Amino acid sequence: MNKNLYALFASRFPKDKSAACMILADGRAWTYGDVERASGRMANLIVSLGLKPGDRVAAQVEKTAEALVLYLATIRAGMVFLPLNPAYQRSEIAYFLGDAKPGLFVCRTQSLAVGAELAKAAGVAHVLELSDAGTGSLIDAAAPFPDAFETAKRKRAELAAILYTSGTTGRSKGAMLTHGNLAANAKTLHAYWHFGRNDVLLHMLPIFHVHGLFVACHCVLMNGTAMYFETKFDPARALQLLPESTVFMGVPTYYVRLLQSSAFGAASCRRMRLFISGSAPLLQETFDEFQKRTGLTILERYGMTEGGMFTSNPYIGERRGGTVGLPLPGTEVRIVDDRNALLTHDEVGNIQVRGENVFVGYWQMPDKTREEFTSDGFFKTGDMGRMSRDGYISIIGRSKDLVITGGLNVYPKEIEELIDAMPGVLESAVIGVPHPDFGEAVTAVVVRKASVGAGETNAAKTTAQQGGRANDALLAVADGDAPSPSESDVIASLKQQLANFKIPKRVHFVSELPRNAMGKVQKNILRQTYGEN
Repeated sequence: MNKNLYALFASRFPKDKSAACMILADGRAWTYGDVERASGRMANLIVSLGLKPGDRVAAQVEKTAEALVLYLATIRAGMVFLPLNPAYQRSEIAYFLGDAKPGLFVCRTQSLAVGAELAKAAGVAHVLELSDAGTGSLIDAAAPFPDAFETAKRKRAELAAILYTSGTTGRSKGAMLTHGNLAANAKTLHAYWHFGRNDVLLHMLPIFHVHGLFVACHCVLMNGTAMYFETKFDPARALQLLPESTVFMGVPTYYVRLLQSSAFGAASCRRMRLFISGSAPLLQETFDEFQKRTGLTILERYGMTEGGMFTSNPYIGERRGGTVGLPLPGTEVRIVDDRNALLTHDEVGNIQVRGENVFVGYWQMPDKTREEFTSDGFFKTGDMGRMSRDGYISIIGRSKDLVITGGLNVYPKEIEELIDAMPGVLESAVIGVPHPDFGEAVTAVVVRKASVGAGETNAAKTTAQQGGRANDALLAVADGDAPSPSESDVIASLKQQLANFKIPKRVHFVSELPRNAMGKVQKNILRQTYGEN
């Protein structure tokens, strides 16, 4: 039996293919028949370019119906889909293309010149463009091909997607997700959240990551029903469409902004049966205010790029604020200490997960893959949490210093290296601090060279000689002529090099960073200090 994920979706499409799948902002509807035919043409095009099953297709495009069809066509043809955030900048894209070596790169029309240049340098054979309006050479090239396409036969263990995920050190890691991984999670979520034939999803998430693509879209495709497919979240537009919808998925930011509107309340949600929140922690005050305003309770869940969803508050039963609910069917979750010993109820420890949905490893990183799995097959999430006696899980923090802002992951080290290279900077530390809108705000704490006085220079040199901070940076303190950057200088420089969501919202300057006896920066102290501001 064919285990291609697209075959699973197609088996759930409505018998009447004229039924709507995506309803766009301009009122146009893509039917299931349209999706089937367009993905067939696009799959034929991809195969005609010489790509073989298992080859990668990278896409850095905005959210359009055609972009979703590109994903479906890629897995339908047996290729591996690699979605990339449209906000990524030149150096980031160069790394992803060089690491994944896709056979096809689809970029935005305005990025075609740079995309072609980077693709050539990375050895990518084909580059096509897809505009923000859903037109471009990708669509033109696919147009002459037949609608019919026999879905490629794939096994459960064969790759369907690679998503680059964050860590706190080293380079980005490509999480490899199989057809079986994605199918297992799609089946579980569709059933657990009680999707039915009358459901209409209001889809305002981006589709370059797990939440918008693998959670939201997969639930709809498994259900064979319609979704309002909006290009982005807009509170005013949400207020127009919520009365016509039954399910909404969002990050905490969306709920904060809905609550800021006096027009939002029970009347807006008269047909709604389910609001789901994830990708970042939901503040208790948001949870409580939403319940008070609408009479409905947000369902918070927990997952990662490396396996989709792991836990969820129940559809029927108590949705407990401040928790991410219970382990989902088919997923085992345990809390252990640093020696992998199982902890008792309510003890804080490391969260580990195991199940059919959990990824198979990191692309071309076998050592890292082995490091992140236990001997009995549990994945080390890097998150800290505790489990109540009745099984509810609360996320306490992260053992790694990953920052999640607006549902997007940020490497502190990536930003720190760029700040440290700026003239007049001795060193820096990047942290996440609580933010009512974004969950966490990226924040930089910087030591200027000029802020280290003459009496402190010798101490800095001594620390360098003893193996503390990198020698070159500390010894450079002696250079008293280095300019002193301001907060705006640091932010302006980073904006030339990084996607906007990675840019610090604030830059604080200090004379020194707090360190423990081993010379390691104590980011917990920085989070306490600046999280209260």
